[in-house]
Amino acid sequence: MILLQGNDIARHFGANVLFENVNFTIQDKSKIALVGRNGAGKSTLLKIIAGVEKSSAGQLSSVKDLTLNYLAQDTGLDSNLSIYDEMLTVFAHLVKLENDLRQMETQMSELTGQELQVLMKKYDFLSEEFRSKNGFTYQAEIKSMLNGFRFDEFIWQTKISQLSGGQKTRLALAKMLLEKPQLLILDEPTNHLDIETIGWLENYLKNYSGAFLIVSHDRYFLDKVTNETLEVSRGSLTHYVGNYSKYIDLRAEKRASELKQFEKQGKKIAKLEEFVQKNIARASTTKRAQSRRKQLEKMDRLDNPVGVQSSANIVFSPEKESGNVVLTVEDAAVGYEEVLSEPITIDQRKAEAIAIIGPNGIGKTTLIKSIIGQIPFIAGESKLGANVSLGYYDQEQGQLTPSNSVLDELWNEHKLTPEVEIRNLLGAFLFSGNDVKKTVSMLSGGEKARLLLAKLAMQHDNFLVLDEPTNHLDIESREVLEDSLIQFAGTLLFVSHDRYFINRVATKILELGPKGSTLYLGDYDYYLEKKENNEDISQEQEQKRENKPEKADYNQQKESQKNQRKLERQLEKLEVQLDQMEEKIQEQLNLMQENSDDFEKLAVWQEEINSWNQEKEEIEAELLEVMEKLEA
Repeated sequence: MILLQGNDIARHFGANVLFENVNFTIQDKSKIALVGRNGAGKSTLLKIIAGVEKSSAGQLSSVKDLTLNYLAQDTGLDSNLSIYDEMLTVFAHLVKLENDLRQMETQMSELTGQELQVLMKKYDFLSEEFRSKNGFTYQAEIKSMLNGFRFDEFIWQTKISQLSGGQKTRLALAKMLLEKPQLLILDEPTNHLDIETIGWLENYLKNYSGAFLIVSHDRYFLDKVTNETLEVSRGSLTHYVGNYSKYIDLRAEKRASELKQFEKQGKKIAKLEEFVQKNIARASTTKRAQSRRKQLEKMDRLDNPVGVQSSANIVFSPEKESGNVVLTVEDAAVGYEEVLSEPITIDQRKAEAIAIIGPNGIGKTTLIKSIIGQIPFIAGESKLGANVSLGYYDQEQGQLTPSNSVLDELWNEHKLTPEVEIRNLLGAFLFSGNDVKKTVSMLSGGEKARLLLAKLAMQHDNFLVLDEPTNHLDIESREVLEDSLIQFAGTLLFVSHDRYFINRVATKILELGPKGSTLYLGDYDYYLEKKENNEDISQEQEQKRENKPEKADYNQQKESQKNQRKLERQLEKLEVQLDQMEEKIQEQLNLMQENSDDFEKLAVWQEEINSWNQEKEEIEAELLEVMEKLEA
């Protein structure tokens, strides 16, 4: 069933066309990614679909009474209620129904005869309604959702007005998911989420019963949850069947085909123009030349699919080669007033690319800053190897001087470099013409990120330490950066939440936790496999725990967490099965209603419904058992 359709949608800003002639269809089970460069119009298109903005042309049509929720970037929940009470408002009808049932139970002890029979009949009807609308599971849904978004139970009674902006955004998304609309429109839903929470959200969306349209720079996330891709490019919209990785392959094939057609047409045009030029003045051939000219005038000329939009050309080239040992960190503890993680051990060798991962607040950036000497270690130390020159990328962009022009930002640190070389390098990072005269304070987050990378490229270091280098970059710039780092002849140590980036670039994963660091000898998929299967890691923690009982407690805690995740997955699976069964029964009931005169079929269909109801009760019983285990 089609939920929503767009026909010839356009958005103009004065004489400027952002996009036009945009057509799309969203089905009831659609799982769609919307991709494109920064500034291509992704967020604007989402707002038009959500009804927040009006299109300049075209028409949107949707099914009657479509339920739709829209999450804008960094939109927080605004409420004076507590966290739990706000989530409870989603189920206000069930709360009221539950209260009515409790009151009726009290009344039953006071009534007799006909009044009691009437009340019991009403009670049975409302009980069935309460059960059919998942009245027995809504509190478990709330708890599961809050736990999934890392809201611990001890803060559930905290007023939402007291939360941070990031927490309010996470809570807004949590509430939308609990509401289960037919269509979810999400603009960067993974902002403010750590890797574990994003993984939980992926599992939830994969089993979501409705449709969704998502804008995200997290390509790993898009790969996991979407099966259609819409690309906004050069003012138009193109549909691809498949997740992000499949879209990349299909887009490459499409562009290769378009380039072939473009080149073929170009040769034809060149021949026609040559013929016209040589023969238009000759009396004997002028008619044929005029015919060719008309043919040229009527020709629908193809656009060049390559080179229309510039891409950054990022190259990191070390000036000298480092020794084999690049970085050693021994028995380190990082933090400020309190220790965030210890003991941390790193033994990094030349050409390795180590990604540092871990939950928010565990000290990943703190570790980076301690390694480069900005923050002292609480315990332990780090050492650089022979001939190591370190280049640092700061996610907070504090290394830029706001009053400098783009040109001066580089030239001030490289006085002896000719201006033309500086301009050529800036051009490679998409700063051309008058762009180099802009002050740093005028730049967008993405432009500042590219300027920082340009500064880093000019230093020619052999050891790059990067803190969230893909922040603020659009997907295409991320891909260019990935390619450049994969080809980099030096050594990499980086922090990133971008799992697609980690998977492509990292050769090892260093996971930080309260009990220190664990090294995994592989990419992000390898790390996930090891975590999921709870197998022995390829390289054990460099420094074993001296306190064995403490390590046993830690292992017990990890086992408990593993069991909880298993139960949560089981709960989600059962909830999906229950929804599917209820949908199946309802479809059969609708069919029976449409064929109420065919008594033979009605009898067969009723037997099927009785069998399905029995299966449904078994699923509900298992669901309650899993919920009890989770609560325990």
